[in-house]
Formats: sequence, C-alpha cells, structure tokens
Amino acid sequence: MSLAAASGTGRFWARSAKTIRFVRQGCTNRPFFHIVVMERRKDQYQPVIEQVGTYDPIPNEHNEQLVSFNYERIRHWIGSGAHISKPVAELLGIAGLLPVHPRTYMTAWRNRQMAEKLAQIDALKKSDNVDSTTSNS
Repeated sequence: MSLAAASGTGRFWARSAKTIRFVRQGCTNRPFFHIVVMERRKDQYQPVIEQVGTYDPIPNEHNEQLVSFNYERIRHWIGSGAHISKPVAELLGIAGLLPVHPRTYMTAWRNRQMAEKLAQIDALKKSDNVDSTTSNS
C-alpha cells in the first residue's frame, strides 16, 4: 500500500469535501473577491484548487458591481459534489445558474421598505417647506 503524497494530491484529497466560496483579495477598504474551489476545511488563505470566477463589490462609474463566472467549471464542480457557500449561491442565483436564494428576496424586500420610508420622509419635508413658506408670506 503506497502512501499518499504530502502535497494534498493523494487519495484523501480526491475524496475530501470541496466547496465553492469567496477568497478576499484587494486592499483595505477596497475588497475584491475570487470565487474559488477549495477543500472545505481549509482557511481562505490556503492554496486553492481552481479559480472559477471573480466578484468586485464596489460599484464602478456606471454603478455596476462586476461579476464573472466560468459556468462550465462551476457545473463540473457542483456535479462532482462540491458545496456552495451562501454568498456565492446568492450570486449564482442572481446570474440564473441556480434558483434565486431566499436571502436575495429578503434583501430586496428590505431595500424596498427603506426606499418607501425615505420617500415618505422626503414628502413630509417638502410639505413642511411649502407650509412654512406660505405662512411667512
């Protein structure tokens, strides 16, 4: 019986649980994420098996958050039994590869509620300004 290689390419590595998740790159106050496949028990700064995408959460000059995926490789790893982290599952749901994640619906609902409250506050401020200008005249 031969021993498995110490580099992580032996029999254990072939059967160990894989996960698709973010690895944070970038600088302080300027995050950038690589979407990678790695062993589930490893820290995010350990060597990865494969990079399958990128995500830039800071909006650019067109107010867009840039995301890129290698759908073929993601399908391969999902078919091989890789788990998907919740943030990556959200992005894949928005992109249409997976069903939309429930957290996405909750975030959209909260954003709509906040926008409605801000609209009501702005309407009250405008009505107060109109009342104050007419009473001063």
